[in-house]
Amino acid sequence: MAAEPAYVSRVKIERLGGPQRLAYLPAEDEPVAFGVHSEVAAHYGVSPGKYPPHATTLDYVVAAAGG
Repeated sequence: MAAEPAYVSRVKIERLGGPQRLAYLPAEDEPVAFGVHSEVAAHYGVSPGKYPPHATTLDYVVAAAGG
């Protein structure tokens, strides 16, 4: 018999167009903006200046793992 989960993360993602999105995270008063920047934008063919630069989800995963 499987144990009940200790925690279920309730996250809402709002797509803003292109690579831009907002994440509504528990314990945060404001949404967190995700997007692309520098080499990541170039890799995905996003023209410089088309969208404001924001950290990528990969940046957050690396930060969460402790660098």
